[in-house]
Amino acid sequence: MDDLLTPVSTTTVKHSKKAPTLVEDLPSNRQNRIDEGILTSLDSISQALAAQPSADTVWTILKLLADGPSKDTLNLVTPGSIQAQIVDILVSRTIPDFWKLQKEQKKFKALLAKCLRNGNGLGALMSRLRPLIADARQQKPPDQTRDAATSIEDILDVLQEILIGDETSTTILNDIQSYASNLVQQRLMWKEYVSQVASGKLVALIAEAEDVLKTKNSPRKPCWLGSGNEFGSWLGRNIALLVKTNTGADGMIPAVSEIMGRSLNLGYTDRLVASMASSMINGGYFPALSGILIKLKAHEQRKYLNAMLAFLASRYLTTIVESQDDAPLPTSPTISGAASLLLCLLGGNEILKDHLVSNLTQSNTAALDDSLSLRRSAIAALAEDHDKLHDLLEKSIKLFGDSFYIKHTPILQQEALAQALTITCGYVHRSQPMFLTMMAKSSYHVSGMSNRIGASSPRARLLGMVVGTAISRIVDKPELQLKFNLEDNEGFEAKWYQRLTTVKDDIGNIDDLKQQQHQIPLLMRKKPRQPSITQAPTRSITEIQGPRVVEILDESSDEDEDLVSYPKLDSDPEDSDDDPTLVNRNKPTAPVYIRDLLSGLRDNEDYDRHQLALSTASSLIRRKANFGSEVTDHLEGLATVLAGLQDSFELPEFHEQRQQALVAVLLTKPAAMAQWFARSFFSGDYSLMQRTAMLTTLGLAARELAGLKDSSTDNLIPSSPSFPSKELPPHLHKLYASETNSNPVARITSGLTKELLSPMAAQAADTLTGPSILKVRTFSSRMEVEKRRSKPIPNALAQIVADNFFFPLTGRWWIATRSASSDSIYTSQHLLPAFLQTLALLLHASGPNTLALPQMTRELWELLLSVRGIAAQDKGVLSALLFAFLMLLETNENKERLVNEQGKELLETQEWVRMVFEHLGAGSDEDEKVRVLAAGVVVRCQEVVEKYQRRLAGAMMDY
Repeated sequence: MDDLLTPVSTTTVKHSKKAPTLVEDLPSNRQNRIDEGILTSLDSISQALAAQPSADTVWTILKLLADGPSKDTLNLVTPGSIQAQIVDILVSRTIPDFWKLQKEQKKFKALLAKCLRNGNGLGALMSRLRPLIADARQQKPPDQTRDAATSIEDILDVLQEILIGDETSTTILNDIQSYASNLVQQRLMWKEYVSQVASGKLVALIAEAEDVLKTKNSPRKPCWLGSGNEFGSWLGRNIALLVKTNTGADGMIPAVSEIMGRSLNLGYTDRLVASMASSMINGGYFPALSGILIKLKAHEQRKYLNAMLAFLASRYLTTIVESQDDAPLPTSPTISGAASLLLCLLGGNEILKDHLVSNLTQSNTAALDDSLSLRRSAIAALAEDHDKLHDLLEKSIKLFGDSFYIKHTPILQQEALAQALTITCGYVHRSQPMFLTMMAKSSYHVSGMSNRIGASSPRARLLGMVVGTAISRIVDKPELQLKFNLEDNEGFEAKWYQRLTTVKDDIGNIDDLKQQQHQIPLLMRKKPRQPSITQAPTRSITEIQGPRVVEILDESSDEDEDLVSYPKLDSDPEDSDDDPTLVNRNKPTAPVYIRDLLSGLRDNEDYDRHQLALSTASSLIRRKANFGSEVTDHLEGLATVLAGLQDSFELPEFHEQRQQALVAVLLTKPAAMAQWFARSFFSGDYSLMQRTAMLTTLGLAARELAGLKDSSTDNLIPSSPSFPSKELPPHLHKLYASETNSNPVARITSGLTKELLSPMAAQAADTLTGPSILKVRTFSSRMEVEKRRSKPIPNALAQIVADNFFFPLTGRWWIATRSASSDSIYTSQHLLPAFLQTLALLLHASGPNTLALPQMTRELWELLLSVRGIAAQDKGVLSALLFAFLMLLETNENKERLVNEQGKELLETQEWVRMVFEHLGAGSDEDEKVRVLAAGVVVRCQEVVEKYQRRLAGAMMDY
């Protein structure tokens, strides 16, 4: 049988010494480490990156690209097909594969960021981010869901790593200069980077990505690049460093001016300019900016100057107290430093000089209207150019005496122009007195003074008299000077305007602002030390800790029978607790001094002390308001703390108690504090609720000054209900309570609306019930009639309401809404209704006999007509607008004067409100309330029109 088996072939099998593992068979681990000598060109680098390289290979490639031996060939800065291919691989493959694993390595992050820190890298990242955002927003089936949010997070992290730092733009510009082959390529590459960063594309795209991540509930911290304010600040610091590093390079000035001009149109001009100016002032290279600024377009230069004026006013000049004491206005290093900075900007720039003259005369910038110190700095800077100073004087005199300007411009802006005019007169008189004399004798000034004295507004007449007196005092002989018999406050103000002609601010040094900027935070953090004054010892309560030594008195002793014995410390009924550890021996006591009140209000750690301070604030302030100067010395501090107070403890009566305290603060010094609240409402950093509280304070305090009693606001703190079960718990009651019940201004508005419309409804019902002969009349005795008749009350509000309550609100509202680049919060549906209601209540509280009522009526009517477009889109604004119209018609009892002066506005209001009434549908309760208000306004307008229709027809002939 063995012979039958013949071998065909023989095969020898050799077993390996080590069996292969599954990990070694993976494609990523079959890669051999690439020798650095092979990567000599961009083509080889591209092939290596596309072939699923290992981590060591990626590190090697990033090192070569970041700082390779052959910079002319191995760079990703210049545009090209191979560069675009490598950048695309880095963004689409390398970042998803290696970023999560290697981002903890700072060296890896730095190398990757350096490779992509150019126009090619930023463009690729943005191009990759757009489809990822679209993919994340799509609704896909569960089995087809891709995790696009993770890729978006990686891209955002890389962008932050690339752009972080103030030297980013400078580095990119230096790389462009180094690698670009010619000047044309340099300009194109820089233009691409500017388009990505300064045009808003990047910040908009990142903000969109952040919104997508929010919908995905990503725990990642929001990217600072998506915040417009932070991005604007970063861009400003980058431009400042560009200005510094390219000061001597004339060829780079167009590049810096290009990114600066595009950035001014980004939408965050104030933050951009503030960050940029702060960096240059601190670095001491601000004068280098004038050569770059002059290369911008005209509208960009004007926009930069407006933002710089706002920056100076908010950062440096707010610390200067603008008092009207009987003393010469002192000079200030800060004002001189600001004048030096403005002079550095103006230089030989005629566009900026003309724009500054226009701002000082025509109120185009809110900062100039609101800050006397800024106007002083601006005029001091213009005084170096006599032609522009004369131009400023001539335009100011023409505009100040213009009849249309006097009639329609808010008083706040007229006061700013009057102050600028008197200061300018002083400068011109010191340099060329003959020119001032010629302007004082010109027809502009003579006719302007006649228009001022003949104005219907008392405030406009007073401004004409004080300015005319100030000018006459420095150009006329003593026997020919204008003299007006002004008394009390008017005479004091006239002297203050005369002292404005002696103001002379020198051109200082920009370094003065640098020192001031370092001092401001110290003043905010630490109070100045008071001088040591010997005072009488004050009583203090000291808590005794540890064992007490108690003297035991013998009751049988007859020595101290006349002394009254006090109960023992441990016998307080409040401390009768079974557990001795729960007894509170350190109960806070009600504050007795204003400093203790401030300390308690600022205490955010002790609940009992904070609650006690807030509950007693109103009574303490009112009690001490007329005794000594303790309250007045801390008045602005109290107002600041109370206005910015947060309900950190969720006190049940927080808003009512704070409102009472704010009203008490305003009533201590009504004129000064009303201006403070109006100024803070428009310029302070407050929330919508806090701004509404300021308006409520102005309205309630004005009615109290006028002697008006409101049953709805007699007690802002609601009384405890008899049956607690009928009221929701405090946290739910706050949530479901209606706004009308929680807002005192809304309650007063509702009450006055019923009071005004009830007689109309009664009259209409009376007309429909039949002839008067069939009606039964009831007669009352004389005593009953006298009892129901309201007695006259003194109105302390009428003398101060216009200049301190009303005009500061209307004037600053016009400034804030006209200077806003986009929709202002002051025209929003949250603030505008309360603002209109407050103005209406101020007008009503001032009464029909107020001297400034015609001017107040004119300003309010123009304001109301200007918000009709907003009211058509929101029922809340419309209701407040109609209420203000109704209050305006009711307060002006002299209908003949109303027809003569406001005939056109009356007819326009009647037609518009009638149109609103016809288009309102009957449905909800809110619609019915608006219809009733509209009907009341139409009825009141119709009554006046029917009585004076002939006079109105004559007045409308030239309309």
